[in-house]
Amino acid sequence: MNKQRFRNLASVIERSRSDFDYAYSTGIMTLYARSLEHRHVEIGPGRSVIDFARGSYLGLDNHPLIVDAAIAALASYRSIQWSGARTRLNFSLTGDLENSLSELFDARIVVYSLVLTANMSALPLLACGAFTRGREPVLVFDQFAHATLAYHKAVLAEDAQVLQIRHNDVEELEGICQKHTCVAYICDGVYSMGGNAPISELLRLQERYGLFIYIDDAHGISIRGRHGQGYAKSQIADLGENTIIAASLSKGFGATGGVLMLGTDEQEKLLRRYAVPHAFSMGPDLAAIAGALASAEIHRSTELGERQARLSRVIQAFDERTPTQSSGDGMPIRMIPIGESRAAVDTAAELLRRGFYVAAAFYPTVPRDKAALRVCLTADHSQDEVAQLCASIRDIASARP
Repeated sequence: MNKQRFRNLASVIERSRSDFDYAYSTGIMTLYARSLEHRHVEIGPGRSVIDFARGSYLGLDNHPLIVDAAIAALASYRSIQWSGARTRLNFSLTGDLENSLSELFDARIVVYSLVLTANMSALPLLACGAFTRGREPVLVFDQFAHATLAYHKAVLAEDAQVLQIRHNDVEELEGICQKHTCVAYICDGVYSMGGNAPISELLRLQERYGLFIYIDDAHGISIRGRHGQGYAKSQIADLGENTIIAASLSKGFGATGGVLMLGTDEQEKLLRRYAVPHAFSMGPDLAAIAGALASAEIHRSTELGERQARLSRVIQAFDERTPTQSSGDGMPIRMIPIGESRAAVDTAAELLRRGFYVAAAFYPTVPRDKAALRVCLTADHSQDEVAQLCASIRDIASARP
């Protein structure tokens, strides 16, 4: 019997090693920097560049209220982390944060150190039927589901059938729902390489077939919704028993950590008692908790809407100058196709020389021969910075053979 394979790491290493070696040789990989004002970073003594790679889409990651709150908590508690399982002792501020975010996002919230550990908590429980009343679901992954979701396929296959469908192929997903009585779909809300999930169509399948929807909205949090509920939650008023949303506190939210948004008390009980990263590991550190509490207050204020509006203007300015497949979707991630991996690396290296840090995305992050520049736009980028970046991209492209 042929064993179903979900990991091919050895092959990935073999096929991508030379491109990674080349990217490192150009100086665009694993840079160590110091954050300056707005989106400027110092990558060497006296050398400042404009960062278009970080995912702090609202520019909150160096907000003084968030930084000051983290410092104050460390001074007050005189501690950084509880060195024990969360089923025993926790910082009192952890409870404050979960209560604050539950009110803000209108969902039951469990916080984690990373969205990776949040996914690691929830997905095995989903696979074994704990969230579907004991019925073993067929797990369907979107083709472009983030690596921190796809990573768990081999573990999940111990308990459930695992399938993959073409990106956002609702028709294929509906066909699976018609064949199986219990199906769970696992996808991103806003995809890290551009684009977003068809939430309204997924909700239609949920209403018709009882589809369980698991959405990682790491890149969608804060940029949408009156209180920054995110791309997914702002379209789903009541999560109920058939939807769970994972999200990051480390991107648009401007702090660090991850959350699970839950719809029922039973889901919360299962996670707190049986999820390995919750029951046998530590939660966010103290500075992360305090920073997130401060960010939650910003999300309750008029400043959030002002920053969302600034972000929209920056995205529009980019789209007017550099059209892409995602133009007009209002999302902050833009992919500029290059094609060959080394051409993308060379373009990123030339942009860095000109004062812009932009990520070169190549295999295995994107398919082979689909290398691209990945531009992350934020509310703290100025119109002039966007215009200069776009002009440089056009100039470099025109000079490429």
